[in-house]
Amino acid sequence: MTVTQRIALVASHGDEAQSQLALLKQRYGDTAPEDADVIVALGGDGFMLRTLHRNLALGKPVYGMKLGTIGFLLNPFHPDDLHERLARAQPTIMHPLSMSAHSESGTTVEALAFNEVSLLRQTKQAAHIRVTLNGVVRIEELMCDGLLVATPAGSTAYNLSAHGPILPIGSKLLAMTPISPFRPRRWRGAVLPSTTEIKLEVLDPYKRPVSATADSSEVRDVVEVLIRESVDQTMTLLFDPEHNLEERILREQFTV
Repeated sequence: MTVTQRIALVASHGDEAQSQLALLKQRYGDTAPEDADVIVALGGDGFMLRTLHRNLALGKPVYGMKLGTIGFLLNPFHPDDLHERLARAQPTIMHPLSMSAHSESGTTVEALAFNEVSLLRQTKQAAHIRVTLNGVVRIEELMCDGLLVATPAGSTAYNLSAHGPILPIGSKLLAMTPISPFRPRRWRGAVLPSTTEIKLEVLDPYKRPVSATADSSEVRDVVEVLIRESVDQTMTLLFDPEHNLEERILREQFTV
């Protein structure tokens, strides 16, 4: 017997997502996220990430259905048997990265990233970045267009486009990947334990300004960025058994 769950329906601003949102509300009802058992998100990966951030404090599981451009973090869209799909769905625990970015103006911005934290040069000048891990300087001066640190869930996104490694879900690893490195030219990045405390210092920030982004939260003119896995904040994504995230990440490694 399937237990009917209270569903909060949310959707991106796309025409198709909004149209299906109205139909699903008529069919399954709609509950406010704070009173729901599960949040169902309609859209693409960008909207899914915004949904995770907006509802982090609620701690409710999120089940996404693809009605957008990219849907790596979502299930295929089908309007039928939603309660049955939710009852069969398998949970994946997401551990976001915690970013603390200190800017040239003296302000500090805290943000979370479910995909990645990235540093990018703001001008035509290459960024110069010192890389310190657990208090030990590993690269005194990295000259590059940027540098990113990705979670397993985010390792198939920007990280993969920058030729970084794909990480299995549950591996307790992070990918550190340079973007167009100039020196050390042969350095292609590193795979780090998720417990690693990362400090990235921007050298010559006035001549070579750098921005830092945690998912969609950007901080300009940073001088130092601290990154670590958040230990007290998690979100749960739900996937159809035949469409689970672990299998899709594995499949990505054999896509040619």
